Amino acid sequence: MTTDTVTLTGLRAVYGTGTRRVTALDGVSTSFASGTFTAVMGPSGSGKSTLLHCAAGLDSPTEGIVTIDGTRLNDLGDNELTRLRRDRIGFVFQAFNLVTTLTAAQNVELPLRLAGRRPPAEDVTAALDAVGLADRAGHRPSELSGGEQQRVAVARALITRPAVVFADEPTGALDSAASRQVLRLLRRLVDDHGQTVVMVTHDPTAAAYADRVLLLADGRVVDELTGGITAAAVAARIAERETRPSSPVTTPAESSC
Repeated sequence: MTTDTVTLTGLRAVYGTGTRRVTALDGVSTSFASGTFTAVMGPSGSGKSTLLHCAAGLDSPTEGIVTIDGTRLNDLGDNELTRLRRDRIGFVFQAFNLVTTLTAAQNVELPLRLAGRRPPAEDVTAALDAVGLADRAGHRPSELSGGEQQRVAVARALITRPAVVFADEPTGALDSAASRQVLRLLRRLVDDHGQTVVMVTHDPTAAAYADRVLLLADGRVVDELTGGITAAAVAARIAERETRPSSPVTTPAESSC
C-alpha cells in the first residue's frame, strides 16, 4: 500500500500588509507519495518556491498543516524542526552550496558532522558511488564540473537517508548534458531505492522525468499531469493554462479531507 511521505493541508502563506500584502499560497492541499517523483511548475510568482520552502520546514505557512513522515511540523519547536530537517529531509538547490575548502567526501559527510556524528567511511563512499563519483572523493569543488558538483550535493542530501529530497531548480545552473545526468540520477533514486523526490522546475524537459507534475498559478494548484508525461505534453498544458483563467483542482489530499 502506498503511503504519503509529505502531506500539505490548507496551506496559506501571506506576506506584508495593506497594499504590500501578497498571498504566495492560497489554500494548497496536496500530498507526495513515498517512492514517487513530483515536479512542481508554474510562472514566476505562482508560489512554487514558497510551497517547497513551507513543505520542507524552511518557512512557516500563515495557515495550514505540513506533515512529513508522520510528523506534523506545526507541532515542533525550533530545535525539533532543525533536527527533523537535518535527519529526515534532503535538500538540493540550484547553487550547489558546497564548501570550497572541503573535498567531495567531506562535503557529503558535513550534515552528519554538524550533528555531532562521525559517519562511517563506507557510508560516504556508498553515497558517492550512488551518484557515480566514488573516484572523485578526494577532489575539491574547483576540481569538479558543474554537473559533478551537483551530484555531490545529491550525495550529501542522501547521506542521512532522508524521507524526502526537495530539489529547487537543481539543473538551473547546468548545461543540457549535465542536466540529463542529474535528472537521470534523481529518477534512478526513485526507481531503484524508493526515494521520494519533490522538484521545483521551470523546464518541461526536466519535468518529464517525474511521475507527476503539479501546475501552480496565483498560489493555487490549478492542474495536474500523471502518466505518459513528456516535455511536449507539459509545455502544451502550460500553454493551455495561460489562455484560460486559474481555477484550483482537487488533489488526493483535498478529496480526503
